[in-house]
Amino acid sequence: MAQRNRTFEVEEWKPKTRLGKLVKDGYITSIEEIFQNCMTIKEPEIVDILIPEGLQEEVLDINLVQKQSDAGQKSQFKTTVVIGNENGYIGIGEAKNMEIGPAIRAAISNAKLNLIPVRRGCGSWECTCGGPHSLPFTVEGKSGSVRLKLFPAPRGLGLVVAKIPAIVLRLAGIKDVWSHSKGHTKATINFAKATYNALKNTYKIMSKELDWEVS
Repeated sequence: MAQRNRTFEVEEWKPKTRLGKLVKDGYITSIEEIFQNCMTIKEPEIVDILIPEGLQEEVLDINLVQKQSDAGQKSQFKTTVVIGNENGYIGIGEAKNMEIGPAIRAAISNAKLNLIPVRRGCGSWECTCGGPHSLPFTVEGKSGSVRLKLFPAPRGLGLVVAKIPAIVLRLAGIKDVWSHSKGHTKATINFAKATYNALKNTYKIMSKELDWEVS
């Protein structure tokens, strides 16, 4: 029922950006075209159209935050959500609301606006399969005091990481990886963002042999 309602919303969607109009009119038919042309996603419906199925959501954190104002104390729920298709795309978003449900839905929409491609590969010297099960090289990400370094691993090893990075990596489609982290890793949001930033750095290095950055 929820999926049908979401389909109806997309059909009734009226784009406000040039990219949204191109997607709605069918001129852009794949999410890869957006990143190839360095475009910015500003409407979540773009992701709904270009990745209609297989986009999974995981709530990482829900906190009750309070703010003191002249009218008194105001309480809101702050949520952090990660989304991914387990095939090279990942996004993370945060939102606040007085109710949990709307806060989660807003965080999911923000995660779609932060969607990024993840370059996968087989960069481990112990494995020569050439498949996209791991990372092509070592990457590092940071957020707050948390520092996370991810290393390519051989096929079958699994995700040798903590629980929060494991969720992010799984949704990105990474199956095997070594890791090293430091800092206040009990901070769920920073740990998740550090993982996200590390995956974002997979496209900081340009290569003629890897993926679609040169056509």
